[in-house]
Amino acid sequence: MAQGTLVASRESHARGWRGIGWGFVVKLVLMAVVNALGVAAILAAWQAESWVVLGAMAALLAVADGVYFSRRALPLKYLLPGLAFLAVFQVFVLGYTAYVAFTNYGTGHAGSMGQAVEAALIQDERRDPDSPTYPLAIVERDGELGLAIVDADGDVRAGTATSPLETVGGASLGSSGAPETVPGWTVVPRADVLTDSALQEEIAALRVAVSVDPEDGSVRTREGSTGAVYTSSLAWDEQSQTFTDAETGTVYEPSDDGRFVAADGSALPTGWYVGVGFDNFVRAVTDARLAGPLLQVTLWTFAFAILTVLTSFGLGLLFAIIYNDPRVRGRKVLRTLMILPYAFPAFMSALLWRGMLNSEFGVVNDLFFFGAEINWLGDPVLAKLAVLWVNLWLSYPYWFLVCTGALQALPADTLEAATIDGAGRWRRFRSIVLPLLLVSTAPLAISSFAFNFNNFTIIYMLSGGGPAFVGNSGLGATDILISAIYQISGVSGGAADYGLASALSIVVFVVIGVISALAFRQTRKLEEFQ
Repeated sequence: MAQGTLVASRESHARGWRGIGWGFVVKLVLMAVVNALGVAAILAAWQAESWVVLGAMAALLAVADGVYFSRRALPLKYLLPGLAFLAVFQVFVLGYTAYVAFTNYGTGHAGSMGQAVEAALIQDERRDPDSPTYPLAIVERDGELGLAIVDADGDVRAGTATSPLETVGGASLGSSGAPETVPGWTVVPRADVLTDSALQEEIAALRVAVSVDPEDGSVRTREGSTGAVYTSSLAWDEQSQTFTDAETGTVYEPSDDGRFVAADGSALPTGWYVGVGFDNFVRAVTDARLAGPLLQVTLWTFAFAILTVLTSFGLGLLFAIIYNDPRVRGRKVLRTLMILPYAFPAFMSALLWRGMLNSEFGVVNDLFFFGAEINWLGDPVLAKLAVLWVNLWLSYPYWFLVCTGALQALPADTLEAATIDGAGRWRRFRSIVLPLLLVSTAPLAISSFAFNFNNFTIIYMLSGGGPAFVGNSGLGATDILISAIYQISGVSGGAADYGLASALSIVVFVVIGVISALAFRQTRKLEEFQ
């Protein structure tokens, strides 16, 4: 009896129906949710044919079920959620970035070869000269627009951008000969088509395949009342994997870099992504368009990060020493005022400074430079000084707070002993205060360097990376590596080069890692001083 009581008291709440109660039910519900999400992710990966992701998700789900339905592996019950999030949000993201860095993924190479074939046929479509004009109505089903036409046999056929035309029985025609009612579909009123400009643009971009064979072309409309068949002059040969232009006879063959290239060197605009080895890393230093600007961006990135840390640390320490002096009255109020810039959102502060530094209407020129039109953000040197100044204004309150706390934690007996030994203020600061401060602030300085090395907000909001370099690199004098990666990735517009952007991201990751490792190694010497 006593033994049974002892066993019952050791049983986990997650396995019993008693005690705090319903622990097992709660665990079942939570695991049911986890399994449902896991199965949904596995099905999504299967639909996208991402077999690596599918295998990883299946393994992770199996491990989760094994850990939480087993009496063993008790530590893993606590560690598994953190390890899972680490794997999904850190390891997977880093691994996928590394994978993209070794491909040509970007504009014109955004899908598989099959998708490139379909896109090439679509982009080359022209109106078939033998196609009649079909009476047409705009229809909608489940929130998706489609087209309904009356074909040469008088049958009504309807489809959407994702489903080819299919015959619909029971439809009725209006006085214009266009479909008036289409069973299973909602006919969009003609008045809506004529008055809604956004709808007109959507209709103009809509294409509905005639059949599952892409070479049969698609139906398109310009005004929303009649349509015609558009076909491509390119013919795809599945066996030889080549395109042939029916008008010129040019044959396009697949190349190793994911393009369809003709014998004369011309290529179709659509391609597919393939592995390119270290080409992206090599291109970053050999491409005539990018190599020079990227070198300048790299040097400026190091200068920006180092100068920001040094200046903000120095100014924050200076103010901390001043306002830590008991002879200063109203120190609490003054300290509060000093940290106000830190309380504002950084992007708002950057936007405000951008307005204040405007060469024509900015208050900086009006109040401090007698209304002179100094182009702070249009000159490369002045723009860099402006970026450093604004970032100093944003950053020094942080170091003011850190240094104030560190100063107040210094051992008073050590400073008192130095004073008794005859050390002056400068000697005490140089030999005792500063080394002891560096012991506690050096790791923060390293993290501040890493943060500013990737400080995208201040660059994007204040200068936008400009002024632009001469040439067509798309980069500017105040761009740092992270904003340059943003420009190259094409997120802000223009051609996207995800492969090169990912390669640069890997380089930034390695640089930050190496510098942080070396810096942390040096901080051990400061700890020995303490």
